[in-house]
Amino acid sequence: MTFDNSDTSQTPAIDSYRLGASRKRSQIRKSAKRRKLKRRAFIGLIIFLVLILVMVGSAFGYYEYITSKIKHITVQGMHGTTNVAQPENILLVGNNSRCALNGQQASQFGSCSQVGGARSDVLMVVHLNPANHTAYLLSIPRDLFVPLYNFAGTAAGRLDHAKVDAALNNGPSQLVAAVEEDFGIPISHYVSLNFDTFQGVVNDLGGINMYFPTEVKDYYSNLSVNQTGCLHLNGTQALALVRARHMYYMQNGQWLYDGNGDISRITRNHLFLKALAAEVRPQLTNPFTDNALLNSLLPNLQVDQNFSVSDMVSLVLAFKDVSLGSIPTETLATVAEGSFDYKNANFGSVLFPVQPAESQVISQFLGYTPGQNIVPNSFSLQVLNGTGAYNAATNVASSLTADGFNITSAGNQVIPSTSYGSTALESTVYYKPGFEAQAEKLMSNLSGTVIMGQEDQGYTADVTLVVGNQLQVAPPSSNTTTAPSSGSQTNPSNSSISSPTVAPTTTTTSPYGPVNPAEVYQSNRPIPWFDPIACTPGQPVQTLTG
Repeated sequence: MTFDNSDTSQTPAIDSYRLGASRKRSQIRKSAKRRKLKRRAFIGLIIFLVLILVMVGSAFGYYEYITSKIKHITVQGMHGTTNVAQPENILLVGNNSRCALNGQQASQFGSCSQVGGARSDVLMVVHLNPANHTAYLLSIPRDLFVPLYNFAGTAAGRLDHAKVDAALNNGPSQLVAAVEEDFGIPISHYVSLNFDTFQGVVNDLGGINMYFPTEVKDYYSNLSVNQTGCLHLNGTQALALVRARHMYYMQNGQWLYDGNGDISRITRNHLFLKALAAEVRPQLTNPFTDNALLNSLLPNLQVDQNFSVSDMVSLVLAFKDVSLGSIPTETLATVAEGSFDYKNANFGSVLFPVQPAESQVISQFLGYTPGQNIVPNSFSLQVLNGTGAYNAATNVASSLTADGFNITSAGNQVIPSTSYGSTALESTVYYKPGFEAQAEKLMSNLSGTVIMGQEDQGYTADVTLVVGNQLQVAPPSSNTTTAPSSGSQTNPSNSSISSPTVAPTTTTTSPYGPVNPAEVYQSNRPIPWFDPIACTPGQPVQTLTG
């Protein structure tokens, strides 16, 4: 078919043809742009989540290919919202299992038979609030000694308490349950990587630069830095740094021991994240780097069965402008107890959570105060003496009665004589299923080393307090319950609360109760002078030898 330009009767047909072709090209461009946006959004989400996990990921190529490579696992018991328009809490886990390592890696970190089981070497929760496009990162120390509901599989038999990192040994569902039940943090999604993936990712980025003010070493993580200044680390060296929790540093010609274990490692990891975030952003547009990162990341990336790619894309679009380097980071307030014995088992050095400082951090993290609107006398409460000290339960019960709580009984906890070989013992608030908010209300009236957990001991009351030897009850004036404001939201316990409400609910003058403040780790403390930090622009870079 030909067109005669002099024949004006053909002009509408030509225009219509050209218009249709133009629209088709426009649609193709828009479709390609949408696919590109999805691809970039997915890359951004992986970077956002895994960077926070002290591991960084990216994706390249086809959206469908990436989707097929993500490993979804079954994680039960998550109670947080999965509505991406609502605030979400994503549990980020660095799994230190050796069972997936190859021969060379096993020679460096130990084989599956030498280091059995799985523990959460890195345990963080990121809170994402789409309403105001903010993110908040909370680290949970792996050595926190907490109740584990129906926990089994230890050398000493079934135990009702253990370090929180041991929960992963019974699977991700047990770990999620521990975080939700012991800290009152509802989990929406679960993301996990094996720690060895980190090495490959850093190498794919070409290494990373960190400033070392002094020489440092850690025999356990194979960290050995005998230089100072801005040093270029490869993947193996970077992994040794972020895993270091037995670190020595050089001062005035002597090696001194840090001594703060996992707490110091968390601080260093937060500093490392800022350096890693700055390193990865400029490289996201390089398809070769993206491809290498994808191959390093995806083989060990695991997410829960409900974390769909469309959810991931929606989240990253909502948080695409968030600066990873400026995300607030926090750590739960803790106090250390060395060589801790519990029910004929020695757990080595453990950490106890300290109230009300811990509850204040969690309230700020969540944006509301759990259990604040619960009426104290609306549930039954029994108090048991777990210390053996004379009248410990009776005295605590009397103070709680004055606070308005409904005490049904007070007595002694039946404990084997060898249960507690340590001088310190945390108190535990046990609650029956469905009474978590009531337990949180009781927690708001307690200070010292106190933790809560779901009850599987056969207690009769809705909530049971087993008294330890570092416990203080707040005065009655702390029990005032205020009505929610007009801008209230619903928390996981279905009680209406004002948002945000971060003020403590206790009038205790010290945020640590009877615990010596000098012994409490405060996450907002100044960074130790010897910890490595990000290099400043323009600093000369040296290669770390050895």
